[in-house]
Amino acid sequence: MQLKNGKDILIRKARKEDAAEMVSYINTVIGESDNLLMSVGEFEMTVEQEEKLIESLANSTTSAFMVGVVDGRIVGVANISSSKRKRVAHQAGIGMSVLKEYWGQGVGAHLMHALIDFAKNSGTIEIIHLRVKADNTRAIALYTKMGFKEFGVFPKEIKIDGHYYDTILMNLYL
Repeated sequence: MQLKNGKDILIRKARKEDAAEMVSYINTVIGESDNLLMSVGEFEMTVEQEEKLIESLANSTTSAFMVGVVDGRIVGVANISSSKRKRVAHQAGIGMSVLKEYWGQGVGAHLMHALIDFAKNSGTIEIIHLRVKADNTRAIALYTKMGFKEFGVFPKEIKIDGHYYDTILMNLYL
């Protein structure tokens, strides 16, 4: 797969050996954007904890970590997670982030396709849901392009430096 800048990207499931880079990546992206639900200093997972999380998802058919790799470097991370409870196992939440230097290059679209394909092949997931900061127009455009539909707004869900931001709730029915 190729990005808009001409570089090749590999989308794959995260592996245990990615844990240290993923911890570093997450701490970087938190500082690059106000679009995430964490602030600088709030991510507290150790490399060992990240390894255990990755291992716990390695063989799951309903939850996964995906990474986007360019030139051997993780430039995007996405996750999908469904409950083991039968009544809600048909729906899964997702989250995604991309390094700022790769915004607008197609990393998010490639990751989103991987999440949707994973869900379709799960044999269980029928609905994918997400929430996105209402002023994150680039992400909203991507999600809409992928077929997600807005179904609600969570007023003032995020508070940054005393200012409130709404989040938009979106679903994709597979």
